[in-house]
Amino acid sequence: MIPILSRHGKHRADTDTSKLRDENRRLLTQVVGAGDAITLLEQQLADVRAKQAEAEMAAVALEVEVYDLAAERDHLAEELAALRHRFAPELAAAANTNAITVPRWVRDTSNPADQATGPLAVYTLRQALDRTSPAHIPPAV
Repeated sequence: MIPILSRHGKHRADTDTSKLRDENRRLLTQVVGAGDAITLLEQQLADVRAKQAEAEMAAVALEVEVYDLAAERDHLAEELAALRHRFAPELAAAANTNAITVPRWVRDTSNPADQATGPLAVYTLRQALDRTSPAHIPPAV
Protein backbone atom coordinates (compact mmCIF):
# COMPACT_ATOMS: atom_id res chain seq x y z
CA MET A 1 0.00 0.00 0.00
CA ILE A 2 1.15 3.51 -0.70
CA PRO A 3 1.73 5.44 2.52
CA ILE A 4 0.28 8.76 1.18
CA LEU A 5 -3.06 7.18 0.20
CA SER A 6 -3.56 5.21 3.41
CA ARG A 7 -3.91 8.36 5.57
CA HIS A 8 -1.80 7.25 8.45
CA GLY A 9 0.23 9.45 10.67
CA LYS A 10 0.19 13.21 10.26
CA HIS A 11 -2.73 13.43 7.75
CA ARG A 12 -4.96 11.28 9.87
CA ALA A 13 -4.39 13.58 12.90
CA ASP A 14 -5.29 16.61 10.74
CA THR A 15 -8.57 14.97 9.71
CA ASP A 16 -9.47 14.08 13.30
CA THR A 17 -8.55 17.58 14.44
CA SER A 18 -10.73 19.23 11.77
CA LYS A 19 -13.66 16.94 12.73
CA LEU A 20 -13.23 17.91 16.37
CA ARG A 21 -13.03 21.59 15.48
CA ASP A 22 -16.23 21.30 13.39
CA GLU A 23 -17.97 19.55 16.26
CA ASN A 24 -16.68 22.20 18.66
CA ARG A 25 -18.10 25.01 16.44
CA ARG A 26 -21.42 23.20 16.20
CA LEU A 27 -21.58 22.74 19.97
CA LEU A 28 -20.63 26.38 20.60
CA THR A 29 -23.36 27.45 18.18
CA GLN A 30 -25.83 25.30 20.10
CA VAL A 31 -24.67 26.80 23.40
CA VAL A 32 -25.14 30.34 22.06
CA GLY A 33 -28.56 29.41 20.67
CA ALA A 34 -29.52 27.79 23.95
CA GLY A 35 -28.39 30.91 25.83
CA ASP A 36 -30.56 33.09 23.57
CA ALA A 37 -33.51 30.75 24.08
CA ILE A 38 -32.98 30.80 27.86
CA THR A 39 -32.83 34.60 27.86
CA LEU A 40 -36.06 34.78 25.86
CA LEU A 41 -37.77 32.29 28.18
CA GLU A 42 -36.59 34.23 31.23
CA GLN A 43 -38.07 37.44 29.77
CA GLN A 44 -41.35 35.64 29.07
CA LEU A 45 -41.35 34.25 32.61
CA ALA A 46 -40.83 37.75 34.03
CA ASP A 47 -43.70 39.05 31.88
CA VAL A 48 -45.98 36.23 32.99
CA ARG A 49 -45.12 36.79 36.65
CA ALA A 50 -45.83 40.51 36.28
CA LYS A 51 -49.20 39.78 34.66
CA GLN A 52 -49.97 37.22 37.35
CA ALA A 53 -49.22 39.81 40.04
CA GLU A 54 -51.53 42.29 38.29
CA ALA A 55 -54.26 39.66 38.03
CA GLU A 56 -53.90 38.78 41.71
CA MET A 57 -54.14 42.46 42.65
CA ALA A 58 -57.24 42.84 40.47
CA ALA A 59 -58.77 39.73 42.06
CA VAL A 60 -58.13 41.11 45.54
CA ALA A 61 -59.66 44.46 44.54
CA LEU A 62 -62.71 42.70 43.10
CA GLU A 63 -63.05 40.58 46.23
CA VAL A 64 -63.01 43.71 48.38
CA GLU A 65 -65.59 45.32 46.10
CA VAL A 66 -67.82 42.23 46.31
CA TYR A 67 -67.55 42.28 50.10
CA ASP A 68 -68.43 45.99 50.20
CA LEU A 69 -71.38 45.53 47.83
CA ALA A 70 -72.67 42.58 49.86
CA ALA A 71 -72.47 44.65 53.04
CA GLU A 72 -74.29 47.52 51.31
CA ARG A 73 -76.95 45.09 50.04
CA ASP A 74 -77.48 43.69 53.52
CA HIS A 75 -77.74 47.20 54.96
CA LEU A 76 -80.27 48.22 52.29
CA ALA A 77 -82.30 45.06 52.89
CA GLU A 78 -82.46 45.88 56.61
CA GLU A 79 -83.43 49.46 55.82
CA LEU A 80 -86.14 48.28 53.42
CA ALA A 81 -87.56 45.91 56.03
CA ALA A 82 -87.62 48.75 58.56
CA LEU A 83 -89.35 51.08 56.10
CA ARG A 84 -91.92 48.41 55.20
CA HIS A 85 -92.63 47.92 58.90
CA ARG A 86 -92.86 51.68 59.48
CA PHE A 87 -95.10 52.37 56.49
CA ALA A 88 -97.16 49.17 56.64
CA PRO A 89 -100.35 50.98 57.72
CA GLU A 90 -100.02 53.53 54.90
CA LEU A 91 -99.30 50.80 52.35
CA ALA A 92 -102.29 48.79 53.53
CA ALA A 93 -104.53 51.87 53.40
CA ALA A 94 -103.35 52.66 49.87
CA ALA A 95 -103.94 49.05 48.81
CA ASN A 96 -107.45 49.13 50.28
CA THR A 97 -108.18 52.49 48.64
CA ASN A 98 -107.01 51.27 45.22
CA ALA A 99 -108.50 47.82 45.53
CA ILE A 100 -110.64 46.50 42.70
CA THR A 101 -114.00 45.84 44.28
CA VAL A 102 -115.88 44.49 41.26
CA PRO A 103 -116.62 40.78 41.78
CA ARG A 104 -114.81 38.42 39.44
CA TRP A 105 -117.98 36.93 38.01
CA VAL A 106 -119.29 40.28 36.71
CA ARG A 107 -118.29 40.75 33.12
CA ASP A 108 -119.17 43.51 30.69
CA THR A 109 -120.69 41.81 27.67
CA SER A 110 -121.96 44.90 25.88
CA ASN A 111 -119.45 44.35 23.07
CA PRO A 112 -120.76 41.62 20.72
CA ALA A 113 -117.24 40.22 20.33
CA ASP A 114 -117.11 39.78 24.09
CA GLN A 115 -120.31 37.83 24.52
CA ALA A 116 -120.22 35.17 27.16
CA THR A 117 -120.32 31.61 25.90
CA GLY A 118 -122.38 28.84 27.36
CA PRO A 119 -120.85 26.01 29.32
CA LEU A 120 -118.92 23.53 27.23
CA ALA A 121 -119.95 19.91 27.37
CA VAL A 122 -116.96 17.86 28.42
CA TYR A 123 -117.26 14.07 28.23
CA THR A 124 -114.96 11.18 28.91
CA LEU A 125 -114.02 9.06 25.92
CA ARG A 126 -116.52 6.37 26.96
CA GLN A 127 -119.34 8.92 27.29
CA ALA A 128 -118.42 10.46 23.94
CA LEU A 129 -118.47 7.00 22.30
CA ASP A 130 -121.86 6.23 23.83
CA ARG A 131 -123.25 9.55 22.54
CA THR A 132 -121.91 8.99 19.02
CA SER A 133 -124.16 7.54 16.36
CA PRO A 134 -122.99 4.08 15.23
CA ALA A 135 -123.02 5.37 11.65
CA HIS A 136 -120.06 7.62 12.45
CA ILE A 137 -117.85 4.84 13.82
CA PRO A 138 -115.39 3.63 11.14
CA PRO A 139 -115.28 -0.10 10.48
CA ALA A 140 -112.51 -2.10 12.21
CA VAL A 141 -109.60 -2.91 9.99
